Amino acid sequence: MRPLFSLYPSKTPGKKSEQDVVETTMDSDQEDDFLLEKRQNLTVALAELPYDLVTYLERAAVHADLGYPDLAAGDSYRALLLCDEVRDESFEYHEQALRALESRSANGIPEILRNRGTDIGDSPRLSNGIENVSIDGEGGAGAGPSLSNGIEHLNIDGEGAGRNNSNSSNGIENLSTDQNGDGRSHIQQVLQRASLQCYRNLAISLLLCGCLKSAIAFCMRGLDEVPEDDDLLQRKEFIENMARRRLKVDEVDINDLPDQGLVRREIYPWNDHEPNRFSQETLDFLNKELSSVAPKCEVKVTELPTLVDNESDSSSFSSVSTNKQLGLFAKEDLNRGETVLDEFSILTANNRLKEALCDACSSALPSLSENSTVVGCPDCYDTMFCNEECLSRAQLYHPSVCEKDLDTLAKDPDPKETPNALYLLLLARSLAMAETQQCHPLDLKEIKYIWGDFLPSASNAVSLSHNAPPPPIWTLPFSFSSNISNPLHVLEKMDIDIFASLATYDLWIFNTLYSKFRGTASARVNLRDGRPEVAAVHPLWCLANHDCDPNVQWEWGGQMKLWCREKRVGGTPGGIKAGEEILNHYCDIDLKVQERREWAKGSLGGWCMCERCRREADEEASNGHHVEGLVAGGPTEDD
Repeated sequence: MRPLFSLYPSKTPGKKSEQDVVETTMDSDQEDDFLLEKRQNLTVALAELPYDLVTYLERAAVHADLGYPDLAAGDSYRALLLCDEVRDESFEYHEQALRALESRSANGIPEILRNRGTDIGDSPRLSNGIENVSIDGEGGAGAGPSLSNGIEHLNIDGEGAGRNNSNSSNGIENLSTDQNGDGRSHIQQVLQRASLQCYRNLAISLLLCGCLKSAIAFCMRGLDEVPEDDDLLQRKEFIENMARRRLKVDEVDINDLPDQGLVRREIYPWNDHEPNRFSQETLDFLNKELSSVAPKCEVKVTELPTLVDNESDSSSFSSVSTNKQLGLFAKEDLNRGETVLDEFSILTANNRLKEALCDACSSALPSLSENSTVVGCPDCYDTMFCNEECLSRAQLYHPSVCEKDLDTLAKDPDPKETPNALYLLLLARSLAMAETQQCHPLDLKEIKYIWGDFLPSASNAVSLSHNAPPPPIWTLPFSFSSNISNPLHVLEKMDIDIFASLATYDLWIFNTLYSKFRGTASARVNLRDGRPEVAAVHPLWCLANHDCDPNVQWEWGGQMKLWCREKRVGGTPGGIKAGEEILNHYCDIDLKVQERREWAKGSLGGWCMCERCRREADEEASNGHHVEGLVAGGPTEDD
C-alpha cells in the first residue's frame, strides 16, 4: 500500500530516518505490518497517557503512511484540542495535558516536531493520492491529472522543492529552542510548533479527503498564528487552484467550497469487533432474535450477485460473479398479504425540533386527551414517549443523554444537509446506547451484525508500484463536522472524556458506524413538506436482501412491518413458498433500470445486479441504447 502523504520528519542530513529504512528495505506487505504494529503501540501508549498530544501527532503520521488521511485528520484535531488544553489554565484537562507535554519535551523537541524537509515532489505519494480527491461528494476517479500539475512544488513541511531547509527564515522553525532558558518559555515554543503542525496536518489531510472548506479554514487559522508559514500559504493556494479548476470559476468564495468528500469504507485491519457473520454462532443468535419478530422466517447464508461500480460493467446477463451474504428465508408458506416481520427498534432519530414525536420510536405522539398514553421522562423537562413501554425501552439509551442539552443537535437542518443530519443523530443515539449499556458501540446487538458495504482494505489502498493503476474510488461520505467535530461534541455533552475514552470512541469507530447506517437505515418523510424527518436501523429487517422484483413490501410507523405482496412485478401472483428468499426493495421499483440503479446505489454500495436489472439492461443495450451515454447522463443513440 502506498501512503498518500507523509507526516514523518526527516532526520539529520545524511542520516536515514526510521521511515526511510522502512521504505527502502521492506516490500508493501512488510511495510504495512510494520506500520500497523507501530499504530498499535501508539494506541496503547494513548490508553496509558491519553492527554499526550505528541503521541496523537505520531499516530497521525502513521495513519497518513497507511493511507488514511481521515484518521490522520482525526488524530491531528485531538492534538489541536490538547494544545488548547495546555494553553488555557481554566480548561478541564489543562494539568494532565501540560504534564504530558513537559514529559515528552524534557529532552528537547520531540522528533515529530523538528525541522522537516521531506520533499514529496520526487515521490508519487501525494500526486497519486491527490487524484483520489472528490470535492463534490459524488465519487468519481478523483481530481485527475490536471490537479497534480504544480504538486511538485508543494512540500509537506512548508518548504518549497528548491529551498534549503537550513536557511529557512519563515515559520515556526525559526523559533529558539534553548534548553537552558526558562522552562515555561521552552514549553510555549514546543506548544507553538505542535499547534502549527496540527494545522498543517489538518490542511493536507482534509484536502485529501475532499473537504476543501474545512481544509482552507484550518489553513487560515494556522496563518492567524504564523502568517508567514510557507507550508500553509502553499496549501491555501493549492486548495484555491483546485477549487477554481473543479468549480470552473475565476474567484473562489470560501463559503462556496465543497466540504463533503469520500474516504475508505472497510473493516479496518485492527477492528476485532466485526463478527464472522457466516458462523453457526452468528446464525443461531440472529435466528433466536428473529423468532419473536418473524416466526415463519430464518436467517441463512446465501449467494448474491457482486455489485459493480458502473453500468458498463453490469449489462452482461450471462456472466456475473457472486459473493456470500446473509439472507432471510421463509420456513413456511406465506400467503399474499400475510405479515412476514414486525420489528421494533430504539436505534432511531428525528431531526424536527418542535414535532410531537416519541423520543424512543419516533412515531407521532398520541393526542393529549384525557385517556392519553403519552408519558414524559420523570427527570427531563420535555422528553416525551408514546407510552410506558417506550419509556421502559428508552432506559437502554436515555440515561446517558437525560438533561444533557442535546435536544437541538442537528435539528431542523438545511434541506441539503438533512441526510447527514439524520446519520449524525443515529450516531448520537448509538453512542448513548453504548454509554448507557457500558458496551462498545460496535458490540451493540443492533449494530454488530449489520453489513456496512465494506470493501477489502487492499481494494482501498493506493498501490506501491510506480506503474500503478489509477487510485481506487473511496465510497464512504466524509466531512470534518459529521465525522470528527460533531461526534466529539456529542461525547462532551454526555460528560465523556474524549481523550480517556479513545478505545471506545475513536474516529475509525465513528466511520464504521456510519458505514453500517448508510447501508441499512430507512427513512420516513414529513407528509407536509416531503423532507426526510426520521431515520432508523432495524437490524433484522435489513437482513432481507434487495431485489427490484420483491416479494414483500414494507411500512415503517413505530415499528417496521413486512408483508407479502399481492402481486409481483409484471402482475404475477404474490405469495412465498417455504425455502424461498424474502426479497425486499430499497428503491422505487416502478422506475426504469437506470434510475433504479442510481437511486439504490447509495444504500447498496454499487449498481444493482438483480435478475430484473440485468435483464432490462440487456434489453436496453440490444435496442440500441448507448450505455456510456446513459451513465454520463447524455443522449442515447436513439435521440
